[in-house]
Amino acid sequence: MAWTTKQMILAFVMVLTGSINTLSAKWVDLIKSVNRFGNYELFNHPFFQADTMFVGEMLCMVTFYVQLALIRGPKSRRYSSELMPDSHKVPEFPRRIFFLPAMCDMTATSLMYLGLTLTYASSFQMLRGAVIVFTGLLSVAFLGRTLRYFHWIGICTIIVGLVIVGLSDFKSASEEVWDINGIITGDLLIVTAQVVTATQMVIEEKYVTKYNVPALLAVGWEGTFGFTVLSLLLIPMYFLYVGKFSGNDRGVLEDAIDAFVQLGNSGLLVFALMLNIISIAFFNFAGVSVTKELSATTRMVLDSVRTLVIWAFSLAVQWQQFQYLQPIGFLVLMLGMMLYNDVLILPFLRRRGIVRDSTIDIQPATGHYDE
Repeated sequence: MAWTTKQMILAFVMVLTGSINTLSAKWVDLIKSVNRFGNYELFNHPFFQADTMFVGEMLCMVTFYVQLALIRGPKSRRYSSELMPDSHKVPEFPRRIFFLPAMCDMTATSLMYLGLTLTYASSFQMLRGAVIVFTGLLSVAFLGRTLRYFHWIGICTIIVGLVIVGLSDFKSASEEVWDINGIITGDLLIVTAQVVTATQMVIEEKYVTKYNVPALLAVGWEGTFGFTVLSLLLIPMYFLYVGKFSGNDRGVLEDAIDAFVQLGNSGLLVFALMLNIISIAFFNFAGVSVTKELSATTRMVLDSVRTLVIWAFSLAVQWQQFQYLQPIGFLVLMLGMMLYNDVLILPFLRRRGIVRDSTIDIQPATGHYDE
């Protein structure tokens, strides 16, 4: 079935804003600005940057209520709601259920932004595919799911893809001036963050989805809790000395005051950070809309397209050099994701009679509505 103009626009917006999301985050890390000590330094403030990410998530709540106002307006019959089952009221739910997922989101995002300062933007996006592995395993342990043979094949294939991407980073660091230890540390931080993200997904599925909360509203509440807690944590981080593990001149875990000083001294830095915040909001909105208008499978495919865009852009602007193992790793990751989600490959083989198995009671992979 051919896509409508609306569906094509939504797909384009999702790929564009999703790509901008990761690329702008890396761009922020590469911009230099005068800090509070008068030194011209890179903007190395991953926890502050993670805090601004939650601002983007909170904008999703604004988007939700704007659309709700349109639905409830005098021309409400002209609109079809893709935000909630009942288009005329917000479902009742305890707001506290979003606190624990928000803490997972805060931890995972902080780790990922810290890892992004040390590795490539394309690797950052590819390694996030590890979340499927941990989500599958945790869903067995805590949700009582039974993974079928293609789930396990998909998980094993994804692990192989992750190893290949890791090896490509190791080889790239050996051939360039990048710090090998830094690259490996960055990759490990990103993979570790996926364990936390998988935990977040399982918690959301167990406790949050039973209230049938609209996705944009859920993102907004997680953003609200995450922003509040991380903003408070920036205070002790300002005094917590970590020495060589710090990325700022004071040697503390995070210097939020220095971040504001650097922002005040660079309009380009402000633009890049605002681009990241806005792209997060638009990406979440487009992702929810694509899932509603098309399917979760289409969303997964489009998410893979943005990985290619990020990789191609990184090569074009010379943020990294071409390494033949990386596209191989990406293809293996894609293969694993398609096998795990039972899309394209196995359905094609079933239609040809090559694979004969029942698709009854196939449980879909745990999804997520966040960036």
